[in-house]
Amino acid sequence: MHNIIDTAVAAGNFKTLAAALTAADLVDTLKGAGPYTVFAPTDEAFAKLPAGTVDSLLKDVPKLKAILTYHVVSGKVMAADVMTMDGKSAKTVNGAELKISTEGGVKLNGNVSVTKTDIDCSNGVIHVVDAVLMPPA
Repeated sequence: MHNIIDTAVAAGNFKTLAAALTAADLVDTLKGAGPYTVFAPTDEAFAKLPAGTVDSLLKDVPKLKAILTYHVVSGKVMAADVMTMDGKSAKTVNGAELKISTEGGVKLNGNVSVTKTDIDCSNGVIHVVDAVLMPPA
């Protein structure tokens, strides 16, 4: 079983996320012991951002790091655990809270859908999301 980074790279649809994690110097962290739960935006999710956003974020490492760590929760939280968290929040590695809703599928912050769950990794789990989560300002 691979770690979170190697699993995401092997999947082939997280190229933008992998580039962002590299730019933010978070690769070694997510290859580390963990465990971590990563809400991973696909390349399509990053493509939904306004034109030029990804390029500007890759140049603004502190902001990029804040956004990426907002997609990570400490511990291994499987889909069955998330389903018991309707109306609750999860504290991210960034320090900000993610609001969880389970009505009609799992949604984060009201508008980001979890599209695939429980991609098991040696140091945690990946859940795929259809948009990039932005931490509160």
